[in-house]
Amino acid sequence: MTAPLRLVHVGLGGWGTYWAREVLPHLTAAANVTVAAAVDVDESRHAIAIEHLGLPADRCYTDVRKALAEHDADFVTVVVPPAFHEEVIDAAVATGAHILSEKPMADTMAGCVRIHRKVNAAGLKMAVTMSHRFDRDKQTLQQAVRDGRYGQLAYVVYRFTHAARHFGDWGEFRHRIPDPLLVEGSVHHLDILRAVTGADAARVYAVTWNPPWGEYAGDSTALVTLEMTDGTRAIYEGAKANASTLNGWTGDYIRAECENGTLELDRRALRLLRSDGGAPPSATDLPLLDEPHAWMNPWLAEQFCDWLRGGPAPECTVDDNLQCSALLYATIESAHTGAPVDVQDFLARHLDG
Repeated sequence: MTAPLRLVHVGLGGWGTYWAREVLPHLTAAANVTVAAAVDVDESRHAIAIEHLGLPADRCYTDVRKALAEHDADFVTVVVPPAFHEEVIDAAVATGAHILSEKPMADTMAGCVRIHRKVNAAGLKMAVTMSHRFDRDKQTLQQAVRDGRYGQLAYVVYRFTHAARHFGDWGEFRHRIPDPLLVEGSVHHLDILRAVTGADAARVYAVTWNPPWGEYAGDSTALVTLEMTDGTRAIYEGAKANASTLNGWTGDYIRAECENGTLELDRRALRLLRSDGGAPPSATDLPLLDEPHAWMNPWLAEQFCDWLRGGPAPECTVDDNLQCSALLYATIESAHTGAPVDVQDFLARHLDG
């Protein structure tokens, strides 16, 4: 029997608690993984690891370097705020541990490039959990668009609108940071657009703002226009301070306009729309993919473990995620400057810097 992979888990805050309750128990059962230690700078959060991971108190740490010095780890799971990703990844690289990190890769494009270089220079494997792209409904839509059964894709419309305007509705730290919608929400949706179109971004133009009633320090609302490298276009609407949640988390609205049909995903239901001339469209419900496995983070974590054991790389490797990061931070640059940004030129400038 293959020896268990050993991991050190870093981060037991709100999303880290989800990992401790859902993702890591799934991994231990499905992928022959052992949690060697857990880390959080807030010692009071160690109770989460003790309760849900069955760790004794002496295997819970406030210092990731100490945890890695005392426990051999095949990989590290990084579930801390983006500004601290690089510090944790540096500790993993120093001990030769592979990395499975939450998004975004870092809190700046420069940080993303540094992480990319360090990981590749060390010959390590790293993936970023772009979880929403790997949900069942989005995977079904992606397959329907990309297998060509409805002809060539022309453009995609994406809507994410949420009633979370009051301080703390979306986790307190998101109400305090710059660009909360783009950094904490749209990063997923922009990556889904990459997945559905099957192309990277060529050009982005973004307008962002925060309405007077949105209790955010940064912009909570965005309208984004994208041109992809294969010529397809996309329009994105994102909002966290609306009066109603039309399409919130996991209930996305995505309309893919293909040559021979309109594919409409709305709140986890997918249908095919077609019209004859100016008549109202006929609608055919399309089944979602079967469920032979978990989805989102548990599935991505399984894929990562398979990769460490010599299997195929997941789609969200550190190399692929550099394109996702470039799109995110180019979108932020466009929002701040009011000008369109050439995404590939933006990435090249940072790689040359």
